[in-house]
Parts: sequence; structure tokens; C-alpha cells
Amino acid sequence: MNKTILFASLLALAGASSVAAAADDSWFVRGELGQDTMTVKGVSGNDSDTAASIRGGYYFTENFAVEGSYTNYGNHNDNAGNRLKTDGWGLGIVGKKNFGPNNTGFFIDGRVGVAFNHTKLELAGVGSSSQNTTKPYFGVGAGYDFNRNFGVGVNWDYTQYDANVFGLGSFNGHISTVTGSLEARF
Repeated sequence: MNKTILFASLLALAGASSVAAAADDSWFVRGELGQDTMTVKGVSGNDSDTAASIRGGYYFTENFAVEGSYTNYGNHNDNAGNRLKTDGWGLGIVGKKNFGPNNTGFFIDGRVGVAFNHTKLELAGVGSSSQNTTKPYFGVGAGYDFNRNFGVGVNWDYTQYDANVFGLGSFNGHISTVTGSLEARF
């Protein structure tokens, strides 16, 4: 399934390159900072920490972009001194709709893609183990573009992860983030 998702994403990105060059195109970079919630499947409760992302990409039209991203989901600790750290790289597409003149004013957006997540599990007194997984991600946002080059927003994103337990098996879960963002376009 992971290869299917990756292939579909790459196909969508290849199709994006055929969009007319006369479109209102621009590069963008966006920084996001907020809170994540990590849930482990089969375990009650969840844990939160600070999440930070940097995203960048290219708007082929005023409503369509491709993006690459890096997200650090922080360290999730328990009372026994165990730690779970997750971060990930992403590649996806973005859809955006502005409600003001000349791509300004209030907007909504959505994104979908593939996340290449790295999870490291550190068990107190035992050692550490890590695992890389490829999972889908998606998110939605809303905000305000002050002009064609600068905007602010609030975002919600979701992805999944797997963690290896010292070669004995793995467990999985999901991470959702709520962040504030600043975006510059040039």
C-alpha cells in the first residue's frame, strides 16, 4: 500500500508540472509552531508536546501548489523515563481558496501527501530502537493573507507512525497537530 500511495503522489506531482506557465505562480515558505497529540494504538490516553514544521513549495496557480515539509513532533515521555521521538519529511499537494480580491483576505486550504516518518523509542535502562515508515498525511487550514506576499494561518494536520520494539515487533499510532503559521510568498 505504501508504494501505491507514493506512486499516486508522484503521479499527481508530475501532472502538476503540466499546468500552464502563464498562471499566477510563486514560491512559498511557511513556518508552523504549535501542539501535537500522539496516540499509541491499543494504549489508553495520549501525550502532547510542541510541534514545529517548515514547509516550502511552489504555487502553480493561485489555488494549487506542491509542497515539501519537515516536522519535528517533539519528545513524548512517560513517568518511567521512557521516550518516544518522531519527526518526518513530507511531499504533497495543497489546494487553497482566497475570499478577497487579488488572492488576499481570508482563505481556507487543504493538503494531502506522503510522510516519511522516523520514530525512535528509548526505554530507560534498556536502550533505543528506531523505525522508518511511509504514511499518508492530510491537513486543513484557515487564515488571512494581508497581501500577495504574506499571510498567517491556523492548521490541523494528521499522520501515522510505527515504532520498533527492539526487533521484537512494532506498535503504531497517530499524531495530530494544531499549529499557527506564517507564510511568505515570492
